[in-house]
Amino acid sequence: MTVPAPPLDDTDVPRFLDELGVPGLVDAHVHFLPDRVMDKVWAFFDRAAEHYGTAWPIHYRTTPDERVATLEKLGVRAFAPLVYPHKPGMGRWLTEWVTDFAARTPGAVPTATLYPEPDVTDYLGAAVSAGARVVKVHVQVGSFDPRDPLLRPAWGLLAEAGVPAVVHCGHGPIPGAHTGLDVFGEVLAEHPTLPVVLAHAGMPDFAGALDLVGRHPRVHIDTTMVGTAFTQAMTPLPDDWASRLVDVADRVVYGSDFPNIPYGVHEQVAAVAGWAAADERLGAPFLRAVLHDTPARLLGVAST
Repeated sequence: MTVPAPPLDDTDVPRFLDELGVPGLVDAHVHFLPDRVMDKVWAFFDRAAEHYGTAWPIHYRTTPDERVATLEKLGVRAFAPLVYPHKPGMGRWLTEWVTDFAARTPGAVPTATLYPEPDVTDYLGAAVSAGARVVKVHVQVGSFDPRDPLLRPAWGLLAEAGVPAVVHCGHGPIPGAHTGLDVFGEVLAEHPTLPVVLAHAGMPDFAGALDLVGRHPRVHIDTTMVGTAFTQAMTPLPDDWASRLVDVADRVVYGSDFPNIPYGVHEQVAAVAGWAAADERLGAPFLRAVLHDTPARLLGVAST
């Protein structure tokens, strides 16, 4: 089967999915946060030119209910609502908030987060016992060292439970105090069975991310913002990106970063479709795996 023509806009995504033969998108990288926290996140992006040197208009700046409805219209059948703290004391209540959000929101899978603090294993363990299927770890925003001794039992807990962590540990869009694939590589060396999704494919160190995928069988990369026109202008992919994915085709996971993106979701889907079409060894099977099968497996989403 050839790769379907990529979607031209958001309304065209369901057509694309139907032609591909998948029941919908499974998005492993979506953000829902308490209103006052999301407002602060959006205020930060309103000043993006000060931080990143380019404007970053939020494309889906709507109410939570409207955003859930937008995901449904896009053909998203399941998504991971990711939350993340930027200081101590936030990890527990954000985890409790998102647990409640997932319980009352169709399509949302239960998630959690963590921060290096004395009670991290308590609230993380409670969330995992309650059914959390993925944990968001934002090294850049949290400005913490993922090798912090306070986190060792938390990493061990996730490894033993088989619950994946979506980890933003790359230097993109700008380096943080403890970002770097080499830094997080030390965590993986200590916890080699830890299931991990490297957010944004480790941007800008794409080669370093693929190296970790090659060395650790439970490490994945996600597509979040990778290969879109906006990101290509700042952090272009290597010309042979599609061919580099051939050997790790079963460990690439769809993510969009909805709603905090400066373009429509269809652009991310089209970017992934472009990789599938660029190398005949990938094609439609790769595309189905990335957009649905692999994230569905990681998130425990039942097949239909």
